[in-house]
Amino acid sequence: MTVLKVSSLTKNFGGLAAVSNVNLEIEERELIGLIGPNGAGKTTLFNLLTGVYEPSEGKIELNVDGQMKSIGGLKPYVITGLGLARTFQNIRLFKNMTVLDNVKLAMNKSVRYSALAAVLRLPSYYREEQRILNEAMELLEVVGLAEKKQVLAKNLPYGQQRKLEIARALAAKPKILFLDEPAAGMNPQETTELTELIHQIKEQFNLTVVLIEHDMSLVMKICERIYVLDYGKCIAQGTPEAIKNNRRVIEAYLGED
Repeated sequence: MTVLKVSSLTKNFGGLAAVSNVNLEIEERELIGLIGPNGAGKTTLFNLLTGVYEPSEGKIELNVDGQMKSIGGLKPYVITGLGLARTFQNIRLFKNMTVLDNVKLAMNKSVRYSALAAVLRLPSYYREEQRILNEAMELLEVVGLAEKKQVLAKNLPYGQQRKLEIARALAAKPKILFLDEPAAGMNPQETTELTELIHQIKEQFNLTVVLIEHDMSLVMKICERIYVLDYGKCIAQGTPEAIKNNRRVIEAYLGED
């Protein structure tokens, strides 16, 4: 089942087309890679899909309850509510809050008690707070940070900050998770752990995962299909094996062995 369809998507900044006539079709529970040289338009494409930018042209459609719904130009919080969540190339955490509070804060849109219940501390307030705590701790267990729950986010090692950002994205209960260079800055051990984590959360949460990544060993190992951007245009798409042997992709990005 198609969960996300992009048709002739274009984003212009002045006279520059950062994304030009891009077409994507992503199926349920796929693990998709998005690769290309720096400046190819990959993060701009993510920003379009998640509502940070409004398309200049083209259509973005998301499967919502079995119907394809146009989401181009919707606000990011609306798109998140429809089932798309993301991490960022530059880590965006509340650095002076604890690991646990970072995840709990990401769950604020799912809170089910009223303002009156919160002010009066009614039983519904305590029940809901306990639910949020339990769910946040479950996510920290998934990413291996439960024992760091009271540590300030800024005091985590870099690789664990990346994992915390993934836990925050999962707190939105997405059906599609966008990961923007999740292995950037990681050492080989951290990259191996991240690869295992991506596989785990895809299966455990029945997710579709789309990732931008420059670590080709990671991309070729875990992605089922890959799209390649160059100068804002999609120049190839296919299986890792097909992409690895595509002459145009080799010339634009992968280079010769």
